[in-house]
Amino acid sequence: MHLDVVDLRRFYYRTALGRAAQRALQGAVRGMWPDVSGMTVVGFGFAAPLLRPFLGEARRVICLMPAQQGVCRWPAEGPNVSALVEETHWPLPVGFADRLIVAHGLENSERPPALLEEMHRVLAPEGRSITVAPNRSGLWARSDVTPFGHGRPYSGRQLESVLQAHDFQPERTVGALWGPPSHRRFWLKTAGGWERLGRRLDAQRLAGAVLVEATRRVYAMPRPGAKERALSPIEVLEGLTGRPKPRPTPGRALGGGFRDQSRWGQGAPGQPGRGQP
Repeated sequence: MHLDVVDLRRFYYRTALGRAAQRALQGAVRGMWPDVSGMTVVGFGFAAPLLRPFLGEARRVICLMPAQQGVCRWPAEGPNVSALVEETHWPLPVGFADRLIVAHGLENSERPPALLEEMHRVLAPEGRSITVAPNRSGLWARSDVTPFGHGRPYSGRQLESVLQAHDFQPERTVGALWGPPSHRRFWLKTAGGWERLGRRLDAQRLAGAVLVEATRRVYAMPRPGAKERALSPIEVLEGLTGRPKPRPTPGRALGGGFRDQSRWGQGAPGQPGRGQP
């Protein structure tokens, strides 16, 4: 079940914990995609907080929000680039996006397989996606004070397996949100230190969110049907001799077997052949 866009916007933009989470997730995404110049970057779910660093760099940025969640105008200070869409039917052509970010989308989806197929359709061949989901073993998935406490949590391996089943090749998995999901001032002041320590130790099992970068793979599948028979060089040149190749025809039973009559009916002109009476 999708959260309401009003609740998501309030968390990320009006609470100190949400702003700290926004910085941590942006740092993780930026570490995987340091340069998107000239690319088309698409976000789905509530990916607006993660798309902001790319607004002045990418050729095009589009933020898609599912109808079950609702939509809000984004960004507030410039032309709107957000749109309300059906969860599994995006108004984008095939292979449109060079980069795709899905946040608060997969874990809340009512039809995860259909959503993954739509992600695969919209992403360009060899394009890359980042899927953000609550970490099953982290503290954030066990507390409902943040959006990561709702929906289906995933471990890193589970999320990789789901992507592989829909023709995505996982490239790397990172964690984010190592600090406690608390609004208390003490924990908020130490949020940056928790993120630095978590990245240094690579303690993905303790992270609140798991981020999997994957590449869309395109495989050439063999077409069904009978194989064509290749002609031998002798068969290819047969039509140039002017004499067709005789074909065997059923003959009379002689001595318990059949003989080829094409050899018995031939003789000199005007004279009966050896096989004629």
